[in-house]
Amino acid sequence: MPRISTVVSFTLAILLAVVWALPASASSLHGIAKRGKRVFNENCVACHQAEAIGKPGIAPSLTNPQLLSIASDKFLFETISKGRKDTAMPAWGDQLGKKKIRAVIAYLRSYAKGPNRSTEVNAERRSMGNAKLGKIWFDGICAHCHGIYGQGYAADGSGTAIGGSDFLRLASDGFIRQTITFGRDNTRMRPFHNSAALANLTKSEIDDVIKYMRTLRIPEDL
Repeated sequence: MPRISTVVSFTLAILLAVVWALPASASSLHGIAKRGKRVFNENCVACHQAEAIGKPGIAPSLTNPQLLSIASDKFLFETISKGRKDTAMPAWGDQLGKKKIRAVIAYLRSYAKGPNRSTEVNAERRSMGNAKLGKIWFDGICAHCHGIYGQGYAADGSGTAIGGSDFLRLASDGFIRQTITFGRDNTRMRPFHNSAALANLTKSEIDDVIKYMRTLRIPEDL
């Protein structure tokens, strides 16, 4: 009996330690997010606007619920740290450092309205679409906002540079598929896979677009 009592007491002590630690962890995360907000307001707000809602033609929304649900921390970290070639997004890694960048990510995550699904989204199958067919859809639908080379705002469009090498390196086929299918709330990126969408593309046609996007290259002389 004494041995059983000791085991029970030890287990209870561990459980209590875990419970007591939870508020501290939540408080710590909240503190990191608050620091991230200060860093954001000092460095990012001029382009991405207050609360990172973005502005068409200037900078995208970073607190959009669809983005936060499918973007991994690596996607966000490398975008902030290394910037985006062929866009106005500079590399902030040397200026901010890892700690401040992670704080900014924690701040952005504080706007999330659901779980982070990036692991399952990035694990989605690779596109087996037809790039030639995808070009037809891209030129007819996507280029209006994103430019014929996917150069984004540089084409005087309201869409981001989805043809940039940095974006295509970080964005999985699942990430692109989810974005085309469901769009982004409170932005000009509408869904493209239902009867109420701007264009009711089939899953196969969306994969065609993804396959074509993988061939995009933004000319250096643009």
